[in-house]
Amino acid sequence: MSNTKPTIVICSSASFYRQAVEVDAELQKLGFDVVLPKSARAMKASGDYSLTHQTWHTNPDDYPKKSELMRTHFDEIARGDAILILNYEKHGQPNYIGGNVLMEMAMALFMHRPIFLLNPAPEDSSFLEEILGTLPIVLDGDIGALPDAYEAALAARGQAELSDLPDAA
Repeated sequence: MSNTKPTIVICSSASFYRQAVEVDAELQKLGFDVVLPKSARAMKASGDYSLTHQTWHTNPDDYPKKSELMRTHFDEIARGDAILILNYEKHGQPNYIGGNVLMEMAMALFMHRPIFLLNPAPEDSSFLEEILGTLPIVLDGDIGALPDAYEAALAARGQAELSDLPDAA
């Protein structure tokens, strides 16, 4: 990788925030700066990984809290260099990606950020077409593959940008 440390923004269901903290440490050892979602940072600091902060489920007046968490993470995605989706099993669905993470993937796509999936896309997702449409790079469960995959994504992006240039006369 280059001399500057790329920033990887972790995106996942809140149910996976304990794993996100573990992946954060692994990515730092691999030479990345890492941004965890705000709620994951709070859970890490408190050691409490319960989802009690999601009060909007029982009190609809708290949806502005959800909105603010979403905006904050969108801002982090915009400042980052790439996103890593942690997609583990949830509710019996392998490689779960929910609606919120799909929106984060759309944001990264719009911002021209590489999108990495830790595990393959969930084949039974009603969002499969949209997930695959973001052109994610699948790591097949291997966090250690991210440095090479990141460099390959940058090289591919550079080639794509070069191919967009008009031919010299």
